[in-house]
Amino acid sequence: MSDDLFAAAAAERLSKTAPLADRLRPRGLDELVGQEHLLGRGKPLRRLIESDRLSSAILWGPPGTGKTTIARLVAGTTARAYIQLSAVTATVKDVREVIASARDRLGQHDQGTILFLDEVHRFNRAQQDALLPAVESGLITLIGATTENPYFEVNPPLRSRSTLFRLEPLDGDALDELLRRGLVAEGAEADDDALDHLSIQAAGDGRQALTSLEVAVALASAQDNDPPRVTLSDAENALGASAVRYGRDEHYDIISAFIKSLRGSDPDAGLYWLSRMLEAGEDPRFIARRMVILASEDIGMADSQALVVADAAARAVEYVGLPEAQLNLAHAVVYLATAPKSNTVTTALGRARADAGDGSGEVPSHLRDAHYPGAAGLGHGAGYVYPHDDPQGWVSQQYRPDRFEDQRYYHPSQHGAEREIGRRMMDRKTDTNDSEES
Repeated sequence: MSDDLFAAAAAERLSKTAPLADRLRPRGLDELVGQEHLLGRGKPLRRLIESDRLSSAILWGPPGTGKTTIARLVAGTTARAYIQLSAVTATVKDVREVIASARDRLGQHDQGTILFLDEVHRFNRAQQDALLPAVESGLITLIGATTENPYFEVNPPLRSRSTLFRLEPLDGDALDELLRRGLVAEGAEADDDALDHLSIQAAGDGRQALTSLEVAVALASAQDNDPPRVTLSDAENALGASAVRYGRDEHYDIISAFIKSLRGSDPDAGLYWLSRMLEAGEDPRFIARRMVILASEDIGMADSQALVVADAAARAVEYVGLPEAQLNLAHAVVYLATAPKSNTVTTALGRARADAGDGSGEVPSHLRDAHYPGAAGLGHGAGYVYPHDDPQGWVSQQYRPDRFEDQRYYHPSQHGAEREIGRRMMDRKTDTNDSEES
């Protein structure tokens, strides 16, 4: 009895002293902020959780987007036993013990087991392989959480047996809602510009937003105001980053000016806006992501190396970090701004998606998979010409459904490398016409 009383007292104290982000964890799906594409009414992940039919899954997303929260909500709704491990500290022995207890539980009580494995990418190949038989047989339902790309960090056999759910950074509205809930929990108030600054600096990370708010409220409380009111100064001091006239409107306006400067081939303007963002404490990952997008959207095949440079800068931000990574970002800015420009990849994709949108159009018989028994009897692969058998390394044959065969999506520009690409495409078209006439 005394142990129960002490445990209850400890739990009550922890509920009052735990970090704000932990105290505000949702107790039901309706309280969750963000991830509407997965957890909104009628969305796939919500339906699986509510019906307790969630199979093995990997939750992939940036920090502070709700991966652990979702796993805890699963724990509160499932009839299955719920076990939680962290891949940072767990060993193969721990995994085997979980599997053994899951087998006993199923045999004795006909109860399944869910294993939530946080930071699943930290498991090495041997540790992941130890899980595989239990996941494959259904003895364990694995819910893995990772901030890393599972296509690189999770073994293919384990990944192929799991449904991948991609979580997105929280948008401004979701962060605003979190911050206002935090104010209520803390019994505090805040100026709008202070909340804007906390929201922008959080860069989609809900946990960071609440942690920063908690510090800002503590600073405001030292002013003997009742209730404490968080000012912009409190928010800046909590984050160690000045606002530099960088509210929410400026956040979107400046990134827009930055992208348009690179698209407009002005490296000096690009460097100016980059510097404005870095001085304001903008998340460098956000800047890098936008440059990776621009490399394909506005440069594309005119200089394919632009995507390599932008991706390298994004990786340098993760690997090196600020302040040194500002050099990598500046390198990418100058390269992208001075590269030849073309949006033909963007427009080509738009045209192709318009045709492909209804999913109609049969795959031509000669392009169908002919590697399984009986495929040849169905005519699959018959008439397919292997391009490498031709001296030119390419052949003219139908590669699309009949109704779309004559549609042309990609029109290379005369900029940069696309001039040569256009010449090659024209030569092949001429060769095709000549062979058809002969």
